[in-house]
Amino acid sequence: MGKFKCPPGPPGPEGPPGVEGPPGVEGPPGPRGHRGHRGHRGHRGHRGHQGETGATGATGATGATGDTGNTGATGATGATGVGATGATGATGATGATGDTGTTGATGATGVGATGATGATGATGATGDTGTTGATGATGATGATGGVLGFADFFALMPPDNSATVAPGTDVSFPQDGPTSGTTILRIGPSSFNLAAIGTYQVLFQVSVTEAGQLILTLNGADLAYTVVGRATGTSQIVEMALVQTTVINSILTVRNPAGNSTALTITPLAGGTRPVSAHLVIMQIA
Repeated sequence: MGKFKCPPGPPGPEGPPGVEGPPGVEGPPGPRGHRGHRGHRGHRGHRGHQGETGATGATGATGATGDTGNTGATGATGATGVGATGATGATGATGATGDTGTTGATGATGVGATGATGATGATGATGDTGTTGATGATGATGATGGVLGFADFFALMPPDNSATVAPGTDVSFPQDGPTSGTTILRIGPSSFNLAAIGTYQVLFQVSVTEAGQLILTLNGADLAYTVVGRATGTSQIVEMALVQTTVINSILTVRNPAGNSTALTITPLAGGTRPVSAHLVIMQIA
């Protein structure tokens, strides 16, 4: 008899899950997927406020210093060794002095080079400075050199000295030339004051037509050593002399000496067409 197949019945209720089996073998890794796009960077967040600094804690108290330890006691000094110092022995008596021996003969002077000169001794102290002698008296002041004063007096012919100069009469020098204006001054056309006592150098020149003489006078008296003149011709009469005064304000003149026979013509226009000059120059030199 053949087998009889019954039709399947309805499924039964689901049974409880079975026990999980062991994991299967890991399969090979799949292909790497495409890298996704990088996302946008997010905005930076605001910085938070800084918190307040906390209060500093109080400093702790310093601990007390420990006591210094006591100094240890000094050890006792050891005892001095025992034993008395021996007594000093007595000084022995001085022996008698022996007789002095006779002086031996002087030996011959040895031959040899003279020794080097010894170093120079230190210089002795400088003696005290002597007292300064008294200052000598100041010498007398020497005479002043050079010209002390000067003046130039002159005449022009014509028109000056239009009349002849008679014996015992003075030549006129009525015009003033250079002067120091101190001690030599005129007191008239033909007389001049020498105010200071001193020595004066006097020079004059006068063109005279006739043979004749001229002389210096001082205080009205002729100075005999000052006579100048010429015997012939028509040249100038020239004087150069030193005159010394012994009183202040002495009066000097140039004179045709008294006792001469000729009145003198002071030549106008001598030697040419221009008025000719006569000069009296006085310089105080001492």
